[in-house]
Amino acid sequence: MTTPEQTTLLPGTWALDPAHSSVNFTVRHLGISKVRGRFNKFDAGFVVDESGYALISATIYLESFDTGNEQRDAHVRTADLLHVDQRPTLTFKALEPIRVAEDFEVVGEVTLGDVTKPITLAVEWGGVQEFRDGERHTGFTATGSLSRTELGVGAGLPSSFLSDKVAIELDVQLVEPKAA
Repeated sequence: MTTPEQTTLLPGTWALDPAHSSVNFTVRHLGISKVRGRFNKFDAGFVVDESGYALISATIYLESFDTGNEQRDAHVRTADLLHVDQRPTLTFKALEPIRVAEDFEVVGEVTLGDVTKPITLAVEWGGVQEFRDGERHTGFTATGSLSRTELGVGAGLPSSFLSDKVAIELDVQLVEPKAA
């Protein structure tokens, strides 16, 4: 395995490996327990320039909301919460290119419908590893939190029922671009 200290990422557009990536969340319900879930459909943009800096973006398709409870998931997709018919995606965009390191932060913005809010993600880089198909992969874990009410999600629900803070964790694996 190539460690973060030993590697500069190859310039170009790294492709998302969806089979080895996930977008997860946790939110408190009634203040006494946590509901965990994921989004099953998402895209990520990760473009490394010639100087080794990466521009990062992502799109999460809210219809893919999944907590393992079909009745709850259907309700969350309605206008009461996510309002998927009017706001089908949540997007993230880093505000500036970043230098990948073992641990780093990405400062960016999330947009849901017509609302855009700042977010800072703490990122851990796992390095680079050659997969059995001969392609090189890199992996990241990013964590942060969002305010659901600031994004217009369930604004009428008290935080004693559903926490305002939604913790997020992204595990992303990317495939190195082919050398020119």
